[in-house]
Amino acid sequence: MNPFTKSLAAQVRSQQLRQLIEHWDALEVLVIRVFRAKTATEQDEQTYATVRAWLIENYSPWAVELAPLWQHALRGGKPLQDDPFQFLFQPEHAQDFVGSWAHMQALPAAREALNRLVIGAQL
Repeated sequence: MNPFTKSLAAQVRSQQLRQLIEHWDALEVLVIRVFRAKTATEQDEQTYATVRAWLIENYSPWAVELAPLWQHALRGGKPLQDDPFQFLFQPEHAQDFVGSWAHMQALPAAREALNRLVIGAQL
């Protein structure tokens, strides 16, 4: 788990939010690993299929809460025009992250929005 999010999430009581964080962390690690390795292993593909399926099924309720948070984040120094979370679980295969600088740039914006959501849940 992202260290900053981990410290924030320690106080989160919502099981649903904890699950979102857990799956998001798994996706973030996978995107970075595949981008750096310049290939996706069979295990990466299996992990991505599992995480992606969970996010597709469970993200909708969070989209409304996260929208005002990611709209203030930047991707590549520019304001976002689309949901970075959906952008990151839109590809069908982990291999799609190989060489995708656009996906790497979406990660910090999504993480910032998630951290803001966690902070808001603690208030």
